[in-house]
Amino acid sequence: MRMKMDNAFYVKPIGIAGGLALWWNNKVKLSVLHHDKNLIDIVISINGEPEWFGTFIYAPPYEEEKQEFWERLGTLRDNANVKWCIMGDTNVVASPSEKYGDAPLDYNNVKWYHEFLERSLLMEIQSKEGTYTWSNQRSEEDEICEKLDKVISSLDWNFLFPKAIAIIKVPMASDHTPIVLLTNGVTKSESSLGGPKSSCGSGVEKSLERTKSRQMTLSTKSKSSNKAP
Repeated sequence: MRMKMDNAFYVKPIGIAGGLALWWNNKVKLSVLHHDKNLIDIVISINGEPEWFGTFIYAPPYEEEKQEFWERLGTLRDNANVKWCIMGDTNVVASPSEKYGDAPLDYNNVKWYHEFLERSLLMEIQSKEGTYTWSNQRSEEDEICEKLDKVISSLDWNFLFPKAIAIIKVPMASDHTPIVLLTNGVTKSESSLGGPKSSCGSGVEKSLERTKSRQMTLSTKSKSSNKAP
């Protein structure tokens, strides 16, 4: 893939699994501090703003590696009072609202994820334009959608970027949807772009529409039956 960027850093995949890539231009001052098969950890400054830490992750999908990953991620910053933002595939469905379909929640992974957030004093950044970021790409009856990709930040990072928001875009050549982090919020030019939204979870909207239609039908019938003869 050709990118109009001046710099790049890669973590090679293991076989056909995993792999991470980071690109940036010369307007960004960036240094890679640490990397492994699951993450790239950096310190960054954009347009002369104060430096902050960023970690781009691909959390392991394997049950036996998940707890160790969240514990290891928490050791990157030994002080909670830092400007830190984490972004990427967490492989965690953190609550029932982040899931559509029949697959059960992994409650152990949910527990490890929330323990990591609490220990590191982190919170998830609000997202817009969509609910789910991954789909099994099946038909409506067998569709499973989940919010696996998230943006997480510390309180000090939020103070630096109080308008920051994550935009869930439309999937292209992947079962994941891209997430764009806007540190200064949605500008007029960005909000005017519009464009299609992800169809993932469209079955939810159709189900709600069918439910509303049935409710209206029942309401109409009830009113008709209550009319005086």
